[in-house]
Amino acid sequence: MTAPEERTYDVVVLGAGSTGENVADVVVKGGLSAVLVESELVGGECSYWACMPSKALLRGTEALAEARAVDGAAQAVTGEQDVAATLARRDSFTHHWDDSSQVGWVKGAGIDLVRGTGRLAGERTVVVTDAEGNEVRLTARSAVVVCTGSVGKLPPVEGLADVRPWGPRESTSAKAAPRRLLVLGGGYVGCEMATAWQALGAQVTLLQRGPRLLPAAEPQAGEAVAAALGHLGVDVRFGVDVTAARREGDEVVLTAGDDEFRGDEVLVAVGRAARTADLGLTTVGLEPGEYLPVDDTLQVEGKPWLYGVGDVNGRKLLTHMGKYQARQAAAAIVARARGEQVDGAPWSATAATADHAATPSVVFTSPQVASVGRTAAQAEADGLPHRVVEYPIGSIAGASLFADGYTGTAIAVVDTEREVLLGVTFVGSGVAELLHAATIAVVGEVPIARLWHAVPSYPTISEIWLRLLETWRDGD
Repeated sequence: MTAPEERTYDVVVLGAGSTGENVADVVVKGGLSAVLVESELVGGECSYWACMPSKALLRGTEALAEARAVDGAAQAVTGEQDVAATLARRDSFTHHWDDSSQVGWVKGAGIDLVRGTGRLAGERTVVVTDAEGNEVRLTARSAVVVCTGSVGKLPPVEGLADVRPWGPRESTSAKAAPRRLLVLGGGYVGCEMATAWQALGAQVTLLQRGPRLLPAAEPQAGEAVAAALGHLGVDVRFGVDVTAARREGDEVVLTAGDDEFRGDEVLVAVGRAARTADLGLTTVGLEPGEYLPVDDTLQVEGKPWLYGVGDVNGRKLLTHMGKYQARQAAAAIVARARGEQVDGAPWSATAATADHAATPSVVFTSPQVASVGRTAAQAEADGLPHRVVEYPIGSIAGASLFADGYTGTAIAVVDTEREVLLGVTFVGSGVAELLHAATIAVVGEVPIARLWHAVPSYPTISEIWLRLLETWRDGD
C-alpha cells in the first residue's frame, strides 16, 4: 500500500462551504497558508441546496403576488408562473450543481484544495481519503478548523427512512413538482418549501406537531404565515403527531392517530443535526455526532488548536452567521499565530457575540418574516424588563403605495430600564429589506432617544420606525 502524501499548512479547514471559504480567505489575507478539504461541491449547502436555490424557487411567486397587489399592474398579469422557466432559473443559480467557478475562486485566492473525505487523526492532523482510496495526510501548524455544517434530522418515526423521504436538499433540487407533497414540520424550511411547491403546482399538506408555525418567532408571524399558506391552497394541520410511514406503490402514507395523510413525496423538515458523526472526533477525545463546544473565538473547549465554525457548533444555523463566525475565528487564528493577545470582549475583532442575542433572520414566505434579537417570550425567559410595542404596517403610507390592501405587523421589544431595543420583528410583503436597520439598532444598543433623530424617508415602509417610536412614547 502506498504511503499517504504528506503536506503541512498553517491552517487546515474541513469543509469548503461558505463558512470554510471565509475562514481560509481571511487567514490567507492575514499571511498564513491554508487548505480546504471538501468531499462534495465547493461552495457548500447554501450555494447548491439551501439559500440560493430555495430563494430562486420562491422569487417568482413573490414577484407575481406583488404585481397582483397593485391595481393597474394586476391587469397585466394574465398568465400563470412558468414552472419550467422557474426551475431553469433555479438551476442557473446553482450553476447546474457544477462548482468549477467556486474552485476557480479558491485557487485565485491563494488557497489550496484537497478533494475527499477528511477525518481527524490526532492533534493537528487530518487524513483525507479520495474516491479512489488515495490518502493525503495534512498537518496544521496553527489550527484545524471544522466547518462541516449540519444535516437534516430524521425523526424516529416507524418506517420513515424506508419511504425515501425528501430532505431539504431534495426539496430545493427537485426537477419537477410532485402532484401531492406532504411536508413534515412547520419551521422556516417547511413553510418556505410549502409556499414554493404549492405555487409551482403541487397540492401541499403541511403537518405541524405543535400548535403554530414558526414556533421560535413572535406568535403573530406564525399566524400570518399560516393564513397566507391557507389562502394559497396549502392544507395546514396542527397538533399532528406522525407515528408511522409506509409506501403503497408510488404513494407515501403517513399515520397520525386515526388519521392517514397520502402524498407522492414527503419532505421532512424538523430541524438539523451536527455533521460530525464521521470526522474522527474520538481521536481527539470528542463525541461523534455532537455539536462542537466552542468559546466566543470559536475555539473548541480544551483544544487550543481546534475550531468549530458555523452550523457545526450549533449556535446559530444560518449562512450569514456562519460567515460572521468565520471572519471572527480567522481573525483570532491569525492573531494567535502572530503571538498577539486575543480579546474575547463583546466588541473585539476576534470574538463572535452577535449570535448570542442579535441574530437577524428572514423567512421568505409570503408574507416575509424578518426578525432580529429577542422575541417577547425570550425577553421574558431571560428575566429582562421589557415592553412590547406593535403597529400595523398597512397603515403606513409607503405600505399602501407598495401594495393595495397591504397587511403586516411590526413588533418591537423594548428594554424598559435601558430604553434600547431587545428585538424587532416585521411581518409583511417586502420587509426583509427593513431588517438591517433593526439589526444595527439592536446590536448597537442605540437608545430610543437617539432613534428619534434617525428620520425615515416619506413615503416608504421605513416610516414604521416613526410609528413604533410614537407608540412607545404614548404608552399602551
